[in-house]
Amino acid sequence: MGKVIALVDGSIYSQSVCDHAAWVAKGKGWTVEIVHVIGRRDESVDPRNLSGNIGLGARTALLHELAELDAQRAKLAKKRGQAILEDAVARVSAQGVEAHAKLRMGDLVETLRELEATADLVIVGKRGEAADFAKLHLGSNLERAVRSSTKPMLVASRAFQSVKKLLVAFDGGASALKAVDHIARSELFAGLDVHLLSVGTETTASKRAIEGAAALLKGAGYPATWEVVPGEAEKVIAQRAEAHDFDMLIMGAYGHSRIRSLFIGSTTTEMIRSCKVPVLLFR
Repeated sequence: MGKVIALVDGSIYSQSVCDHAAWVAKGKGWTVEIVHVIGRRDESVDPRNLSGNIGLGARTALLHELAELDAQRAKLAKKRGQAILEDAVARVSAQGVEAHAKLRMGDLVETLRELEATADLVIVGKRGEAADFAKLHLGSNLERAVRSSTKPMLVASRAFQSVKKLLVAFDGGASALKAVDHIARSELFAGLDVHLLSVGTETTASKRAIEGAAALLKGAGYPATWEVVPGEAEKVIAQRAEAHDFDMLIMGAYGHSRIRSLFIGSTTTEMIRSCKVPVLLFR
């Protein structure tokens, strides 16, 4: 049986992460493992701010107080994490999906690298707790998670909505072809409208590649359409996604066009920042 890893924190995006995880799990017949990671900065006090001018005895006493405060903060962070997980499990379970909770302490990337070995998909919110009200600010851990993950990753939007129309950013690269092949074989997307979009100058090779991808989807029963549009990828894709009411953007995380620089350059960072729909990334 397959498994989804859903990364949650205390942000409002965690509700969307849970809803997306439940939707995937129901469609695939998978289970959901809900994970909350307590970072080191969430559970400790930095003693480097102590003044070097205070006396040795006072400094020692203060260090003891900080140690006690560290222990209290760690205990509070653990209780808070458990409460977040309980709410998340209840939300997913209420949708008829088997869900399990896992509370971890340490680095998010190291934890994800360990846990995703037995998972088929990772779901993370576009923004975290510190970014709820910063509309143009992506979550601080998002880039690190996407860079390090070796599994398909779904970046959840602020709120879940039923998925009926898919937009595929297609550049002809290996990861884009993998995304198309996944759609063609997936019971989760079966029968949905799929539109393939290539951004750039149309060439014989690019036209042949996107026509081949569309043919593969049509052969699998999808009413697939395609187009090649000139312009800048991050602007054109975001505009198409919003103007034509697509419910999800699917793309390869790496390819051989400008889209390949995921979270390294500005192209895809800006695209994910501006797109209001969830983004499913394939490697």
